[in-house]
Amino acid sequence: MPALFGQLAQPLHYAERLLASFTQLARSRSKQQLQDGLAEAAGTLSGAALSQLYLLDVTHTQLTLTAEWLDGRRYERDTGALSSDYRDEQLLQYCLTQNQPLYIEQLDNHLYATDFLPADAGNWCSLLCLPLQDDQQHVSGLLLLASREAAQLKVYGDSLHLLGNFTLHQLQLLQQARPEPAPRPAEPTPALSRSYGLIGESPAMQQVYQLISKVLHNPVTVMITGETGTGKELVARAIHDYGSRRSQRFVVQNCAALPEHLLESELFGYRKGAFTGADRDYRGLIDNAHCGTLFLDEIGDMPLTLQAKLLRVLQEGEVRPLGSNETRKVDVRIITATHQNLPEMVSQGRFREDLYYRLAPFPIDLPPLRERGDDIQLLARRFAEEACRFLNRDACQWAGGTLEQLRDYGFPGNVRELKGMIARALLLCEGNLLLPEHFNLPDDSNPSSAMSLRDRLERVERNLLLECLQRNQGNQTSAASELGLPRRTLLYRMQRLNINPADLKARERNHV
Repeated sequence: MPALFGQLAQPLHYAERLLASFTQLARSRSKQQLQDGLAEAAGTLSGAALSQLYLLDVTHTQLTLTAEWLDGRRYERDTGALSSDYRDEQLLQYCLTQNQPLYIEQLDNHLYATDFLPADAGNWCSLLCLPLQDDQQHVSGLLLLASREAAQLKVYGDSLHLLGNFTLHQLQLLQQARPEPAPRPAEPTPALSRSYGLIGESPAMQQVYQLISKVLHNPVTVMITGETGTGKELVARAIHDYGSRRSQRFVVQNCAALPEHLLESELFGYRKGAFTGADRDYRGLIDNAHCGTLFLDEIGDMPLTLQAKLLRVLQEGEVRPLGSNETRKVDVRIITATHQNLPEMVSQGRFREDLYYRLAPFPIDLPPLRERGDDIQLLARRFAEEACRFLNRDACQWAGGTLEQLRDYGFPGNVRELKGMIARALLLCEGNLLLPEHFNLPDDSNPSSAMSLRDRLERVERNLLLECLQRNQGNQTSAASELGLPRRTLLYRMQRLNINPADLKARERNHV
């Protein structure tokens, strides 16, 4: 008989019952009927006293018990007593994050946390947990079996795994045929309900949340881009904290903070005697991040020689410390960030092209604060509350028009600048009221100032040209091509708007 049926005593009889289960599930016409049908079929086929079906939500962060079958009938209990977050359930977390079935013949409650099993139904001895994949081969749920006596549940693993995947496929088809009704306007949208610890409700941030949700449980390398101060490290930490490696280390290294020889030994480690002063073996950050996440900030500043070594880590999954002839396998998820234009650096030969394409299969571009609308006021209030708690003072109040002036300011330093501005304003504020003068904003940011429409449009155009020139590192021909203008027209606009190299250098200094 096929290996699918393992060491079953009566494979022909089991095959008939399994086929009948497939047929029964294919006839299901509702989501709950499919979920209950799988739990019932798994328990009946295996003879296990308990069968459970867990499903992940669309963000792949919340695990919910959707069907449970105990002693041949549907089991009802208060699911609110179970943790909907699998962070605290080590056995469930292992199956989900490793995408591996888990079989325990002798389940010892003193060694394993089993809060997900009904405690009032007796003592549990054997357990089988199977990860289930959707049509995109993403782990989307778990099928769990438990028996009160020692049982060879493992022999049912392959066949029940197929049955569970088939059920997930049927659930997807059913959802496509009968899409969920749109939420009422008064209710929060699903995107707003999951912000991964970040602050912001603007459409630009909603798009960032969507991108984050796609990579939480996929080991793809992520590159985070955006201006200085937009929160790239916060996004990297969110991917780690809410992803499949969150129980492991999150290691951070700024590639611009160390000279080349120090950065190499810090990342790759070294052996005793590798160089003067190497009086002991040292594990590098890549080794320390084994099974976890390594965040490399300002990757554009990494020297070319180190880029070649990092490429080998990505390609071969191995690292060789300085002074060693041996390599060691490592399992590290690498997330990078930069505010520089890496494609331009590649074309200029300042960044390896092969490494760039290894690092950037899934880019996440963070919006500048000036494009986030009301998020500015939301962040300002949050930063003010945090600063008041830190300074051990009463919560502050905002004078009329203060938040509006902040919203109209361009914030070249983005969120970092706003946070520093709030801290300074609280120190200047003698009472409990934040006034516009506490923020020292430029006069042209005041919406009440006497500015004509022409002046406002010219300010917008000037900022646009400066941003484009900065992206192209002052190259006027490239900037004109990006803007779709003849170079002569760009030079005319620069002269009319009084844009000179000194302005560009000052803007670059503000972004460092």
